[in-house]
Amino acid sequence: MPAALTELKNAALLNSLRGCSLFSGLPPEDLRNLAAISVVKACAQDEYLFREGEPSRGFYLVLRGAVSVHRVNAAGKEQVIHVFQAGESFAEGALASPAGYPADARALESSQLLLVQKAGFLTLLRRQPELALRMLASMSAHLRTIIGQLEDMTMKDVETRLAHWLIQRCPDQAAEKPATIELKTTKRVLAAELGTVGETFSRTLARFRKQKLLTVKGRTVTILSPRKLGDLLRHNLGEN
Repeated sequence: MPAALTELKNAALLNSLRGCSLFSGLPPEDLRNLAAISVVKACAQDEYLFREGEPSRGFYLVLRGAVSVHRVNAAGKEQVIHVFQAGESFAEGALASPAGYPADARALESSQLLLVQKAGFLTLLRRQPELALRMLASMSAHLRTIIGQLEDMTMKDVETRLAHWLIQRCPDQAAEKPATIELKTTKRVLAAELGTVGETFSRTLARFRKQKLLTVKGRTVTILSPRKLGDLLRHNLGEN
């Protein structure tokens, strides 16, 4: 491979690591050490990165796309733990577990990821304890996010969860004037975040449109009256 192309790829890899919240602020030498033990992986839509119980090969950074980390319950239903998107890392906890990966991970859309390989990273951790502190902070942030999602999942139905998700993104939840929300992901990814499938999500959006609660154009959702949507949410939660 020509030297110029190699340098270009290395620079892109360093930028990807620098853009991940887990490694932001690390000095260039540390980033180069991480790049040396990392592998770029392309993943097609619905392709699995790993299955529950598989030995850990390392942890992943999402460069592009979205990955659902989930488990399948005894009834065969998929329960989403979290959907990870660009700039986020996942599966760090499996590095220290002999039980392997604790869940399944599947690309929700065509994705590009960075696999930080286990053996090399554990060697770096022994030399640089600061990385271990970063890992703990990252896993703590994941835990807070998952707890928040679990609280949302206790809401009784998809309609209530979607109304809650939308109203949380309105600047003024009591406003009667329209509020615009730009979706940063596809509807399929958002459906997974809400613990449902695309068809149910689309039906719920259609019901909201019929009730004149919102309009949808591409990835732009316009909440026609945040106050009215909030009233629906409170009614569904039994608060009025």
